Amino acid sequence: MIRPEDQLRAGHIPADLLPPGSDPRTVVIVHTTPRSWAGPVVVILAATVGLCGVVYITTIAVLSLIEVAATTAVAVKAAIPTLIGGGGLITLAVKVPKSHK
Repeated sequence: MIRPEDQLRAGHIPADLLPPGSDPRTVVIVHTTPRSWAGPVVVILAATVGLCGVVYITTIAVLSLIEVAATTAVAVKAAIPTLIGGGGLITLAVKVPKSHK
């Protein structure tokens, strides 16, 4: 056993870990469990997938709105001559007051 952790797990207590004057038979070494990274990794993956989903859905919604707006603009452009009544060109006349000399 090369590593000290392996020695401790096997129940071998190195002499430098014992307090002076203590009986090695009465010393209890408590081992902590190794940290599991499964929980934090799953949370990060879920957050990433959720964020990508929100971006995707938002993009689809915006593109759909742009498509609807473009279709509406084309329909309105085609319907304006009919709505105005005539179908010809619309002319605007500006009256300019005559100057008195």
